[in-house]
Amino acid sequence: MRVNTKIFGEVDIADDKLIHFAGGIIGFPELTTFALIHDEEKGVGAGIRWLQSMQEPAFAMPVMDPLNVAPGYNPQIEDELLKDLEDLNEDNLLVLVTVTVPSDLTKMTVNLKGPIVINAQTRRACQVIVEGDEYAVKYPIYDILKAGKAGE
Repeated sequence: MRVNTKIFGEVDIADDKLIHFAGGIIGFPELTTFALIHDEEKGVGAGIRWLQSMQEPAFAMPVMDPLNVAPGYNPQIEDELLKDLEDLNEDNLLVLVTVTVPSDLTKMTVNLKGPIVINAQTRRACQVIVEGDEYAVKYPIYDILKAGKAGE
């Protein structure tokens, strides 16, 4: 599939790389098909990738592995919320969190409260809301990334 994106220009995405969200993502229920794009030049380092919508070329969200910034991250998610992901297990589980990159990079955050859960084998995904107060919607990451870059 060839898609003309706002951020990456024209890109080819193989059909077997598409990720399907049965219910869309939070705030955008109509967007159900995405590709995960990695581009160091477009990211701000630290393994930031982009969840690019295949239906809306202007829509791409920066995402990252939460363990890069919150090593103990292990939210408890109701099995019912993950039922559409089919045979989800430790070997095919991919968890990502959305990154907010404001003009002032020192205010960069990730949303640990609304992780994206992907079955890497079936390429089915969903975004869930973690219950309780253990994880923040705006978890600051600038200092963590800066320390990681410095090799601390």
